[in-house]
Amino acid sequence: MSAFGKKHRILLVEDHTLLREGLRSLLAADPAFEVVGEAGDGLEAIAQARRLQPELVIMDLSMPKMSGLEALREITRQHPGIKAIALTMHNTEEHLRDALRAGAAGYVLKTVSHTELLTAVRCVLAGQRFLSPQVAKQVIDGYLGKAQPGEVTAWDTLTAREREVLKMIAEGFKSREIADQLCISPSTVEKHRVNLMRKLDLHSVSAVTAYAAKRGLIAT
Repeated sequence: MSAFGKKHRILLVEDHTLLREGLRSLLAADPAFEVVGEAGDGLEAIAQARRLQPELVIMDLSMPKMSGLEALREITRQHPGIKAIALTMHNTEEHLRDALRAGAAGYVLKTVSHTELLTAVRCVLAGQRFLSPQVAKQVIDGYLGKAQPGEVTAWDTLTAREREVLKMIAEGFKSREIADQLCISPSTVEKHRVNLMRKLDLHSVSAVTAYAAKRGLIAT
């Protein structure tokens, strides 16, 4: 329970129903937590966060329609008081850095135990940060010289629009469909396509799709 005896309100965002149900059951078993809502994609997550005003969002990073990363960024921008935990299969410093920049206070791998997940939830609700041990090791390795923390990556050079186009290409949309959804011309879509593929050194749609999946932008 919170200091006033009220349950902590939690929103679950996960596109796999079975996993979402498992998370709900786990949290519901603890009298301190109340799952007030669920969402299966990033757009729905934004709407639910606005409507329900939860204290904590547990967000899968790989989802349809809008990636968890983009949804997380939008939720924390609109509601700075909402805390967030990124839930993911991606065990890389790059993914961790992106999630923290998007507003996550916790980064938890889907391979963790129930106990570790509950620990993460309690830590974040208490105003602390929590990283899964495997991810923390990646960060430590970076500071020891195996990587350069804060180094600008190819992804960092993409504009917000180029990232949108990349995600939609990876989801199988054609240039005309992307243009219609983003309210831009097909020629502008093609310009963004050329630019993003050049910046990322990608040379085919399949390479774009693989890159998007690796970054957790699309569900796999």
